[in-house]
Amino acid sequence: MKTLTTIAVGFDGSADAKAAVRWAFNLAAQIDAHVVVVHAVGMLGRFEDRDAAKQLEESVRQLSDDCGLDSSRVRLHVANGDACSVLIRVADDPISADLLVVGSRGQGKHPGLLLGSTSLELAEHTTVPLVIVPSL
Repeated sequence: MKTLTTIAVGFDGSADAKAAVRWAFNLAAQIDAHVVVVHAVGMLGRFEDRDAAKQLEESVRQLSDDCGLDSSRVRLHVANGDACSVLIRVADDPISADLLVVGSRGQGKHPGLLLGSTSLELAEHTTVPLVIVPSL
């Protein structure tokens, strides 16, 4: 089995995404891996709002502190595009992830479903091992 050195984790700010980030950070601490927190900005949106960027960075820093993961092993990657497309590309440069972690549900419009559309599509199409962290 390939050694895990880089873990990518999808983050949209939802409770399930925070659980996925915590799971990825805890694993990274155990196996001495790096984590890339991936945030996708929708097809029509652009990530130019300084307040939104600061809030995202602060959320990631707080989660890293809570999990005791050294911030030097965490980086944030913000990419334009829909979540599925952005997360499917984590296997490629510049991330080159060995593992992808996502929450089971994001901020979608169908809260009653057990598995969100993004995690379901990733399960069908990703080229790296995928962990879907269940809702708490």
